[in-house]
Amino acid sequence: MLQKTHRFIYYSDTGWAVGAEESDFEGWAFPFPGVTLIEDFVTREEEAEMVQLMDREPWKLSQSGRRKQDYGPKVNFRKQKLKTAGFQGLPSFSREVVRRMGLYPILEDFQPVEQCNLDYCPERGSAIDPHLDDTWLWGERLVSLNLLSSTVLSMSREAPGSLLLCLAPSGFPEALVEGVMAPSRSVLCQEVEVAVPLPRRSLLVLTGAARHQWKHAIHRRHVEARRVCATFRELSAEFCPGGRQQELGQELLQISLSFQGKPM
Repeated sequence: MLQKTHRFIYYSDTGWAVGAEESDFEGWAFPFPGVTLIEDFVTREEEAEMVQLMDREPWKLSQSGRRKQDYGPKVNFRKQKLKTAGFQGLPSFSREVVRRMGLYPILEDFQPVEQCNLDYCPERGSAIDPHLDDTWLWGERLVSLNLLSSTVLSMSREAPGSLLLCLAPSGFPEALVEGVMAPSRSVLCQEVEVAVPLPRRSLLVLTGAARHQWKHAIHRRHVEARRVCATFRELSAEFCPGGRQQELGQELLQISLSFQGKPM
């Protein structure tokens, strides 16, 4: 039997997920940490230029109707092995994007070592199944730039147990921030899906629980027009100074931040 799904909507101004209208949990909410959304991260002109430059390079057909371009080392996550051969860095047009990321406190020391461009299109039925990103090579922050159209990131969790909900007062969202109401309802974790609206030209940062515990997906129904997403990943502690593979990490960063890359 298909399990029931209760939809909650994430509000970036408060950091809470609130039960969708006309659902069983309308008016109920819980804190949803680890999501940062920066709206209008690039201008319309910059967006058009970036997509034009991406389209000059070949796109490879990927799973679930997506196309992709990879700028990063060749990695076998199952065997935990990687090769730097052929990796020439992030694309030149990302230099300004990465510089701008550093202006925000949450990203001031962010050094991406990989960029993956994904092209979603309703005609191809593009989507991406719920998944957690690797943690052997990729570090704490996942950063995605959403271009050409808005979409929804759907987050779900397979953990046992329940989430405690508070009644979202009518003055929401201000009243929630003041003082948390006593929890008075709960919902099974596995039955919750949190919809994170991603506006066109916004930058999304996932950390903490949103990075490590909640799987993320893009459903087919949320791809209404062509959408291009550039995802940037940083190194895990194992590849950073003091880590077991710090020399390899240093080499990867030097290549990455030369911004001379072609898609792999």
